[in-house]
Amino acid sequence: MNPTDLLPLLPDLATFARVVEAGNFSVAARQLGSTPSTVSRQMQRLERALGTRLLERSTRSLRLTEAGAEVYRHCADMVEAAAGAADAASRLTGRPHGRVSISAPISFAQSVIHPLISGFLRAYEEVAVQLMFTDRDVDPVRDSVDIVIRPTPTPPPGLAARRLGTLRWMPCASPAYLRARGTPAHPRDLAQHDCLYLGETPDDNRWAFRRGAQTHVVEVKGRYIANDVGARRDAALHDRGIASLPEFAAAQALREGTLVHVLPEWSLEPRAYSGPVWMLYPPNRYLPPKVRVLIDWLAQQLPD
Repeated sequence: MNPTDLLPLLPDLATFARVVEAGNFSVAARQLGSTPSTVSRQMQRLERALGTRLLERSTRSLRLTEAGAEVYRHCADMVEAAAGAADAASRLTGRPHGRVSISAPISFAQSVIHPLISGFLRAYEEVAVQLMFTDRDVDPVRDSVDIVIRPTPTPPPGLAARRLGTLRWMPCASPAYLRARGTPAHPRDLAQHDCLYLGETPDDNRWAFRRGAQTHVVEVKGRYIANDVGARRDAALHDRGIASLPEFAAAQALREGTLVHVLPEWSLEPRAYSGPVWMLYPPNRYLPPKVRVLIDWLAQQLPD
C-alpha cells in the first residue's frame, strides 16, 4: 500500500489505537467525542482496507488477534509520533496554553493540590486546569488524564514518574482536649483516650507504633468513627479526641497551633498507605508545555 492510499486510513488507525487502550467501543467513543456505532464502522472499514481481522468481538469485551496486536504496535507508535510533532511545534512557541487535567486522591487533592491551583493559574494565564478528586486508580493513558497523583511504593511500568513527596501519618489532638484529658506519654496511654479512626475494617482501631527497634500496638476506642480525613481533622479541632491523620491534612493546623502532634517520638504505622507519592504521566518524548509547567510547579511548591 503506497503512502497516498494510506492517508484516508490514518484517522481509523488512530481510532483503533484508542479502542485497544480503552478496551471497548463505548469508552473509546466517549474519549473521542464520537459514538460507539461510528467507532464500530471505522473498525470494520479498517479491517476491510487491511484485509485482515484485527479484533475478536464479544458482548462484553474485545480481544486483539495476532494481526491486530502487530498493527496496534505500529498505530501506537504513529499516535505518539503525531503527538510528538504537535508538542514540538507547540514548544517552539514557548507559550504554555490549553487545558491540563490532573487527578489526585480526594483528601490529598483537597488539602494539598487545590490550594496551589490559584497561584498556578495566576502564573500561567493561558492554561486551564481540570482537577479531578477521586480515590480510584486512574491510568493516564487509558483515562486520558495528563497527570495522575498516586501514593504507591513503586511507579507502574510504562509510565513516566516524578516523586512529589512522602505520605506520613500522625496522631493529633487539640490543645484543649489534651489539657482536659492529659497528654499521652506512651502509645499504651491511648487506650484511656477518645480516639478518632477510620473504621473501615474490624482492626482499624489497632494502631501500631514504632520507635527505633521498639514496636507497640494499642487498641483504641472512641465515640466518633469516620472514614474521611477531613471529618476526623474537624472533629479533632473541635476537641473530640485524638485523630489519626496524614501529615498533609494536619500541616496547617499544626503550624497554627490548633492541633498538636501526639507522641512525636513514635512513628504511627497505619493500615492505610504511607510512603512515596508520585506524579505519573504518559512517557511521551515531548511533554506539552502546559503539562510540563504544571509538573514543575507542583514539584517546586511541594519539596517533600
